[in-house]
Formats: sequence, C-alpha cells, structure tokens
Amino acid sequence: MKNVKKILYAEDNPKDRELTLIALAEHNLANEVICVNDGEEALDYLYNKGKYSGSDNGTLAAILLDIKMPKVDGIEVLRKIKSDEKLKLIPVVMLTSSKEERDLVESYKLGVNAYVVKPVDFQEFIDAVKNLGLFWAIINETVE
Repeated sequence: MKNVKKILYAEDNPKDRELTLIALAEHNLANEVICVNDGEEALDYLYNKGKYSGSDNGTLAAILLDIKMPKVDGIEVLRKIKSDEKLKLIPVVMLTSSKEERDLVESYKLGVNAYVVKPVDFQEFIDAVKNLGLFWAIINETVE
C-alpha cells in the first residue's frame, strides 16, 4: 500500500479554511491536511523552523496556497518552493479569490501547477475543492 502523503494548506481566512476542510472530508480523503495561517508559517513548516523544528513533516502530496496572506504572501511562498531543489517537485495549487491577471501570470511564471479561483457560490466552492483533493491527492502521480 502506498504511503498517504499530507497536504499543506496555507489560508488566512478561517471561513475559507473551514469550507475547504469540509469539502475534503466529504470526499473521504485519507490525506492529513496541515493548515497554516499565513505564508511565513507555511515556510516554517516546509523548512522545519519555529514551532515545526524537529518535526518529521513527511512527504507532501500537494501544497494549497492562498495568494493574499499576511506576513509572506502566496506568490513569495511559491517562489521559494519552486527555487528549492528539495521542494520544487511538490505540486502547488493556488486556491485563491484573486482574479487579478498579474497574480495568474506570475504564478504560472514561477511554476504553479494549477490556479483555481475560489467560487463565491457555496456548492461550487465545495465541488471545486473536492475535485482538487481527488486529483492532487489520489490521481496525480508524483516523484518520490
């Protein structure tokens, strides 16, 4: 049996975070979802710093990033992930409310694997997250 990898989810909005977790749970994904509140905490998790120092964070199936976060934004987190030899192969999905063209273009220039604008409608949001979880955690093949 394949090891179940974790999903790192960086989101500063508690309501969006809760909806995303509900959607993933409804799909019965076995993946543990590690939630962090901002980009700085995401980087701490990825580099085993701060409260995550000494932790065995395991292998990630995917990283879900919001763009507009305090301290360090999602674009900067993406930039650091994709420039790091140990992290750059982890699939990164921007799950954001930003429809700004420059955010989309910059994300793809930096190597994002998918860019998903959070739907306003509750059911559409749930469906989008379910599909994301299904694809990135189960269907997508990654390098070990």
